[in-house]
Formats: sequence, C-alpha cells, structure tokens
Amino acid sequence: MTSQTPAAPPAALAPEAGQLKNARNAAASGFVGTTLEYYDFYIFATAAALYLQPLFFPAEGGAGQILALATVGVSYVTRPLGAIMWGWLGDVVGRKKALMACIVLMGVATFIIGLVPTYETIGLWAPIIIVLMRLFQGLSAGGESPGSASLSMETAPDHRRGFYASWTIAGATAGLVLSSAIFIPLNLLPEEFMMSFGWRIPFLLSILVTVVTVFMRARLQEPEVFEEVKEHRETVKVPLFYLLKNYPLQMLRVAGMALFLLMVGLFSTFSLAYGTQVAGISNSEMLALITVSNLGTLVMVPILGHLSDKVGRKPVFISGCIGMIVLVIAYFGALAHAGPGNTWLVWILGILLMSFAYAAANGIYPVYFPEQFPAQVRYSGMAISLMLGLVIAGFSPAIAQTINGETNNWIGVSLFAAGGIAISALCALFSPETAKIPTADLGAKKK
Repeated sequence: MTSQTPAAPPAALAPEAGQLKNARNAAASGFVGTTLEYYDFYIFATAAALYLQPLFFPAEGGAGQILALATVGVSYVTRPLGAIMWGWLGDVVGRKKALMACIVLMGVATFIIGLVPTYETIGLWAPIIIVLMRLFQGLSAGGESPGSASLSMETAPDHRRGFYASWTIAGATAGLVLSSAIFIPLNLLPEEFMMSFGWRIPFLLSILVTVVTVFMRARLQEPEVFEEVKEHRETVKVPLFYLLKNYPLQMLRVAGMALFLLMVGLFSTFSLAYGTQVAGISNSEMLALITVSNLGTLVMVPILGHLSDKVGRKPVFISGCIGMIVLVIAYFGALAHAGPGNTWLVWILGILLMSFAYAAANGIYPVYFPEQFPAQVRYSGMAISLMLGLVIAGFSPAIAQTINGETNNWIGVSLFAAGGIAISALCALFSPETAKIPTADLGAKKK
C-alpha cells in the first residue's frame, strides 16, 4: 500500500487564502469606487475648460476663462478640511464608513451641478451654487484616494503592497479617462444643444455612479492591522494633533512629493483649453489625446506598482519625476507650435509624458505615502499631507492660464510645472525606502 503525504488541512491555508481574497476585494472595490468618484470629480474640469465660462462666468476678455478654470482649483481648498474630517473618521471609526460617506457626498454634489440654472437665468446665484457644490466635491475627494489606498495596502501581503495599492490610483485614472471620453461623442452634437443641455448629461449620470459605488463599498472589510489597533485601544482621539507632534517631517515630505500631481490639471484642463483656443486644435482631438494618454497611464500603473515591490519605491518615483521634467517642457513647446493637421509630435510627447513618466510617480504614491505613517494615523497622515500638496496642484490650470497670459508664455508654464515636479523628486530623495518593511512596522519611530 503506497503511503501518501497528507494534504494540508483547509484551516492551515485559510489565513493566507483569506488575506488574498480580502486584498483582491479591497483592490477591486478601490478601483471601481475611485473610478466612479473621480469620474464625478473630473467631468467638472472638462466642462470648465469647454462650456462653463459663457454660461456661468460671462466676464469679458480672458478673465471669464480664468474664473472658470479657478473653479477647478476651488475644490482643492476644502480637500485639506475633508482630509482632516475623513481621516479622523477612518482612523477612529473605520476605513469603510469613511469611504461610504465620501462617495455619497460626491454623487449628490455632482448631480446638483447638472441641475443649476445658468447666470442668464438666476444671475450671481448660478456661479455661487456651482462654487459651493465644487467645495463639497473637494470635501469628498479629500478622503477618497487616501482611504482607498490605505485600506488596499493594509490588506495586501507585505511583498505585494505596491501592486494592490496601485489599483486605487488606476481607478482615479480610469475616472479621468471616462470623464474625457464621455464628452467626445457629445461634442459631435450641435453646439447649441451642448451649451443648453448637453454639457449637463455627464453630471446627471452621477446618480448611477453613486448607486454602483455604494453597492461595491458595502462589501468592504476592515484591514486586520486596523482591527488590531482598535482591539488594543491604540486609536488616537485627534489624529491631526498626534501627527503634528510626532510626524511633522513625514507630513512635509509627503506634501512636497504630492506636487507632481499638478500634471493632472495642466494636462487635462489647461492644455485642453490651450490646444483648442490657442493652437486651434479641435475639441474632439484634444479630448482624444487626453483619453489615449490616460489609458496608457491606466495600463502602466499596476505594472509600475509591481515593479516598486521588486526594486523599491524611490527609484521608480524619482525616475518618473525626472522624466516628467524633461517631457513637460517638450510637450508644451510642441503644443505651442502645433496647429490643425500638425499634431503628431504633440501626440507622441503627450503619451510619453502621461503614460510613462507621470504613471511612474502616480503608480507609486498610493502605497509610498501611507507607508510613511503607522496604522493608527495612516488614513489621516496620508490624507492631510496629500491634500496640502494638492492645493497648489488644484490651482495649476488657473496659475498656468495667468502665467500664459495674452502672450502665450508656454515657457513660463513649463518652468512652473518643472519646478513643482522637482520639489517632489527632492522630497522623495530624502524620504525612507519602505518597500521591504513589514506592514505592522511601517511608521514606527526609531529607538
């Protein structure tokens, strides 16, 4: 009778299998939730670049366009407040409840934007309501990606944190792709229809977005490392004060590293307005360029997240920043000298800029930023630091439009972008490498 080695009992495999299942659920729900959340957030930026100025900010000359683009940045003012609020809820009560509240607030605010009458109908109340809803969107976004990223990296196996957390930001990129893509077929409709009702369609669809996301997030589970913090009564009553006392340098470094995210507004909002209004490129072609470039980002982000698990966070992040500095100057130079039928170089540089260089830093920050903090203040630490850095990034389209002025100063815009990205690279250079540190030991103070 042949002896056989007994199979491992199911109970022995349960912990690892359960962790992988939870990690996949967290990554999937983070991807879908962040996709739908950022679809809501980014459709406003596209609408602001193409439609909102004459409808809600009818100022003469370039002032109206600056005001319209400034509304994109207004939401970033409330992001730090949202970070404090959702960070407290996520660190004290639970990641899941914070994420559920975020998406409901975003969905309601976006839906209302789609219903607001124009300036011609209700006067000054029109831009006031638009700005107010944009502030609510900022509150929501202040807790979205930090919460999803923290939950994903805490749930993942130690050696796969970069890969699983990258799906959160892949979702944000997918939301950006959808927000641009949905306007492409709409732009084929008569301009009169688009200016009267068509621009509202993507906003009104947000009610479907909200229902789907709430369903996905209802299935989330709290990470084990966070449950252990609660079980041992190690939660912090006021995470902000604890962070300021114990982790001020980490917060400053993360805020500085976040400056590279100004590329989102510069590429998807400012260059859209510049390409159509200055270079004379059609709305549809510029939207197609933005969509294709961000599709490339979507593909590359998980690959680069996985690479960071192998070679470390810093090499991938810093390499991406260096690539962005070179390519952003080349991209705006090409855009400034482009025109209808002469856009091939703009396409090549735009895809290289966003799909590779930007994707390298973008794919790493969802894991690298929360890894700088311990579990009891991780949500707050990442959220507050990230949103402080995003205040400048959020106003990047308006800042760029001001620098550009009436002389089309693309060199000044490029240097503004390169300066912010260089600060991100320097802050990463002086931050610790965290890829090989066990999750339970992240953010621990050296004795």
